[in-house]
Amino acid sequence: MFDDSNKYVFILFIFAMNNLTIMASQTEENYLKAIFSLANEENEVNITELSNLLNVSLSTVNSMIKNLFKQALVNYEKYRPLSLTTKGLKEAALIIRKHRLTEMYLVEKMGFGWEEVHDIAEQIEHIDSPIFFDRMDEMMGYPKIDPHGSPIPDENGKIARAIYRKLSDCKAGDIVKLSALANSSIDFLKYLNRSGLNLSVVIEILSVEPFDSNMLVSYTNHPSETLSKIVCSGLLVENLSQ
Repeated sequence: MFDDSNKYVFILFIFAMNNLTIMASQTEENYLKAIFSLANEENEVNITELSNLLNVSLSTVNSMIKNLFKQALVNYEKYRPLSLTTKGLKEAALIIRKHRLTEMYLVEKMGFGWEEVHDIAEQIEHIDSPIFFDRMDEMMGYPKIDPHGSPIPDENGKIARAIYRKLSDCKAGDIVKLSALANSSIDFLKYLNRSGLNLSVVIEILSVEPFDSNMLVSYTNHPSETLSKIVCSGLLVENLSQ
C-alpha cells in the first residue's frame, strides 16, 4: 500500500510521463510537417535541409528519423534522401489540415488578421480530436483554402492542389488575380496589409523594369504602385488575361 507521500510522488510521475509523451508526439508531428513542406517532386528530402529548417543538429534529426522509420512513417536509408511513406503522407496532411482549418476559423469566425494566426494554429494543430476539426470545417462551410490561399486537405488527407504562377513570372499587360502566397511570414503579411493587397484582388501589370524586374501595377484604390521583385515572387496569381 502507498502512504500519502508515495501517492503524490506516483501521481506526479504519471503526470510528468504523460507530458513527455505529448511532447514527443508533438515533435514527431512537427517533423512530419517539415518533411512534407520540404519534399521535392519525387517526395524526397535531404536530411541536412531538414536539420536547417528545424534548427536542430544532424544527430538529433537522425535519431528522430529512425524513430519515424520504426513507425513506418518514413522511408530511410543511410546516406540517401528520405521520404514519407503513404502512411506518413496521410499523417502529415492531416496535421496540415488541422493547422489550416484553425487559421481559417480564427480569421473567419473570430476576426483575427491573417498575420496573427500562425502561432495559435501551431499549438491547436496537435489536438487529437478529428471530430473537433470536422465540426470546425462544417461550421465554415467546408473551405478549400486557408487565409493565405493554401489548400486545406480533406478528412482523408487528400489535397486538391491548384497551379498558380508567381507574379514575378508575369509580363506587362497581364491582368491577374491574387490567389495565394508563396511567403506567409508575419512581416510580409503586414506589408501586404499596408499595401492593400489581399486574396482575390485583381492586379494589372502596367510595366516591368528591365534592370531589377520591379513591377508597376494597378489594383483596387492603387492606380499606380511599384512592387519589388521580392514582393512579386511572394504572390501567387491566376492569369485573367485573354
